Amino acid sequence: MQDSIRFEGRVLYLSRDPSCIRRQLAGESVSLAQAGPLRDDVSTDEITPVTTMLVYDERLGRYPYVGLKAGDELPIGEDAVRRGGFGITVAGKRYGKGSSREHSPLAELSAGIRLIVAESFERIYQQNCDNIGILTTTDFDVLRRIEAGESIPIELFLKGRDALTQAIIRSGGLMAYSRQALRADTASTPRAPGKGLTLVEKIIHRHLHPDTVDAGRGSGVFIRADWRFSHDYFTGMSAHLMHLAYGKPAPLRDPDRIVAFHDHLVLAPQSVPHVKGGLLPRVATLVQGHHDFIDDYPVRHYGQLPDGSGSEGICHALMAERHALPGEVVAGTDSHTPHAGALGCLAFGVGSTDMANSWATGYVRCKVPETLRVEVSGTLAPGVTAKDIVLVLLRSEAVRNGEAIGAVFEYGGEAVRAMSVDERATLTNMVAELGGFTGIVEPDERTVAFLKERRGIDFALEDWMASDADAAYRRVIHIDGADVRPMAARPGDPGNGVAIAELDGDVAVDIAYGGSCTGGKRADFDAYHEVLKWGLDQGLRIAPHTRFYLQFGTMEVKRYCEQRGYLDVFERAGVELVMPGCGSCANCGPGQSTSASQVTISAINRNFPGRSGPGSVWLASPYSVAASALAGRIVDYGQLRR
Repeated sequence: MQDSIRFEGRVLYLSRDPSCIRRQLAGESVSLAQAGPLRDDVSTDEITPVTTMLVYDERLGRYPYVGLKAGDELPIGEDAVRRGGFGITVAGKRYGKGSSREHSPLAELSAGIRLIVAESFERIYQQNCDNIGILTTTDFDVLRRIEAGESIPIELFLKGRDALTQAIIRSGGLMAYSRQALRADTASTPRAPGKGLTLVEKIIHRHLHPDTVDAGRGSGVFIRADWRFSHDYFTGMSAHLMHLAYGKPAPLRDPDRIVAFHDHLVLAPQSVPHVKGGLLPRVATLVQGHHDFIDDYPVRHYGQLPDGSGSEGICHALMAERHALPGEVVAGTDSHTPHAGALGCLAFGVGSTDMANSWATGYVRCKVPETLRVEVSGTLAPGVTAKDIVLVLLRSEAVRNGEAIGAVFEYGGEAVRAMSVDERATLTNMVAELGGFTGIVEPDERTVAFLKERRGIDFALEDWMASDADAAYRRVIHIDGADVRPMAARPGDPGNGVAIAELDGDVAVDIAYGGSCTGGKRADFDAYHEVLKWGLDQGLRIAPHTRFYLQFGTMEVKRYCEQRGYLDVFERAGVELVMPGCGSCANCGPGQSTSASQVTISAINRNFPGRSGPGSVWLASPYSVAASALAGRIVDYGQLRR
């Protein structure tokens, strides 16, 4: 990339005021001051809603921001950005939060956006921008300089970035850099462990590329990935990018350690917007790209059930059930990849370019992170779960201000040690919503028992698989587990947490949804069953105006429920069962809302606008979701029993 850059195109301010956005689309130029408050928390679900993610090339340029909510409106339509001649986007805090979908920056790039200015960026989104050549900065003075006609030195976009990222930006993207600098025929060699290290730092040091010069905190490094997985939304795009860089067939590194999942789109034939919108042919094209990859290369794969009703399981859950081990590195094309961190491994989400590069080289890029230690002391009250702890964290000032962006959440304390691995997986899974790099729980005897029960593995913990007593943390957050009450997150953002007991008035529920990777594990179904069994014993069934969907995270969870006799209780209570797949969590299957007036309470992980349909989504724990289904309004299990 050249040493200085002259930017062309207009500036698009993503204002909270829909009229301001409409004026810009109509050709009016506004200043930062005139734009008023900028939208914070612009998610990738809003940049490219799930129904736009059915192509993976320049055609995405029609769609950036079509899901962006300003006030109560969606002011940006298809092709509006490209037609408006915009080259720069400006927004507020935590830009690009949510999904790891590289479709979002690729849509922006394809529509003509070359620079994004925001108060702060989410890690995966900004890394995806680096990988494909979009420049990003938090320096708002650049807008004045561009307006004055200045050429902007490339150094402005390198400030605060690690040396490796700077080199990638200068090269114009990851693939161009990797072909020149990253040797694929080398094996990582464990470094001397050092002292005062966290568990994640120890794992990174054991997986470093041998050419690594600096592995201190904040350094960009390549590490060997024990497992690399993609799902059907991203496999075709990753393969396309790999073939562009390395030719076809590409030389895959350790293909037996690559896993492909057909899970995100498998329920599309049961999805209202996909069927009504005539999107199934485009879904088929995306799925074909996924199947072309698994047909062309000897990789592991999990697919559709024979009757087409769902998949073998959701990728994050299956990685924890069948593959990941303590001390390993797992990279996946999904922001909820940290799910497997419950086992004590380093698991994190990456974009399509990073995945394509890792397939060919065996290595994945990351920054040596700082760690937040979350100590949950005491004993949780009955009906309080890991989900409630996460919702408490999400509404904390530190998380809302973006102080946790890019950090590891290392969970510990008496309450965490007492949790099952399934419950710990909720803590690590939802680090995606917390804005962190990953989540991890030090492996212990519960981890060993999980591996024995689920896989028949006799796993021996090693002395190094824990943070050092003198490890340095960015911050230690203390939560008294006894003080945590059943929580809900108001619609719009997982950070809108409130104790259910503090809600003003009744909130009627049209849909209750238990499932997804976060709420579809064995422990979650134990909770659904406990509440519904109690309800039946009291003569209660699902409220007449409410539909309750339960979705298994994997087929192993379904078999578990069959063995324990849960299905009879679910049937008698009036539950509608859904086979594994991302489903309504990604607005792609049964349980999604179909009108803006509908209210859902859900055990999924995020409730961004449009995430599960046009209605309003509240987040809560499995206990509270099941209790609300019986009551027909939002309540926690304790309130229902009283």
